[in-house]
Amino acid sequence: MQRIVWITGAKGFIGRHLSRHLAQNGHSVYGIGHGIWPTNESRIWGVSGWLNSGIDIANLEVLRRQSGTPSCVFHLAGGSSVGASFASPHEDFLRTVTSTAQLVEWMRISAPEAKLVAVSSAAVYGASYDEPISEDFITRPFSPYGHHKLMMEQMCRSYADAFDLRYTIVRLFSVYGSWLQKQLLWDLCCKLDEGDEVLYLGGTGQELRDWIEISDVVRLLEFASDPEKNSDLILNGGTGTATSVAEITSMVLNSWGGSTQVEFSGNGRLGDPRRLVANNRTLDAAGFRMKIGVAQGIDDYVKWFKEARR
Repeated sequence: MQRIVWITGAKGFIGRHLSRHLAQNGHSVYGIGHGIWPTNESRIWGVSGWLNSGIDIANLEVLRRQSGTPSCVFHLAGGSSVGASFASPHEDFLRTVTSTAQLVEWMRISAPEAKLVAVSSAAVYGASYDEPISEDFITRPFSPYGHHKLMMEQMCRSYADAFDLRYTIVRLFSVYGSWLQKQLLWDLCCKLDEGDEVLYLGGTGQELRDWIEISDVVRLLEFASDPEKNSDLILNGGTGTATSVAEITSMVLNSWGGSTQVEFSGNGRLGDPRRLVANNRTLDAAGFRMKIGVAQGIDDYVKWFKEARR
């Protein structure tokens, strides 16, 4: 069934892939967020209309007049970096918490039947767990980024309790894939492309992460948007597989080719947990399955990078 869907932050990495995925499945996609996005470029990603503006009630009403009332809103806008949240915590708060408050209040008034899929982060769990993390684990965020994501979740719950907002929260773990132009994989490929003989990386290399490829992410977000699924639901967006940074680096080098050496500094970053891996029993019970293993996903990323650099 064709739906009108909105994506806040549609111009970002996840937003672009989600827009294209939903448009290919027959939905009318509209986006709002910061940045000029020419129509000929946004249409390539499946976006029928883009509003370059902050997320507040007045601007959301402008978008509604352009698109019609959405049946689902995917909320991806907000802070996107632990490091940036330490550097500018107030800006991170405004991007994540204030924008969510504006969005849910607009939905209460103008789209009470719409479902909200709020994209959160595994950072809400903090840095103290040495076992696969279930959705019911105590949240112990360390960074401003993690605290603000948890505040966003609590805002959704408060509107569900008071005004019957229908929502699902997806706590994403380590997302990667084509068009991601930051973080570890991008940095590694850039260094290799520049011909560095030795790659110097921070940390120990033994940090464990749960890597989820972008095509599985957008499938999961669409799965979470199903209006027939229970509301007030929290889902871990992870595969349940722990892979070390050293293993990821080795996969990148194997896909790239050559004999580049790697050295780790042994020093971790502020707020960087030793292990952050999902327990995905809830997804399994709901019938959702990941399709892209990490080895295949890393190889696909390296191939994309080389093609993009040509």
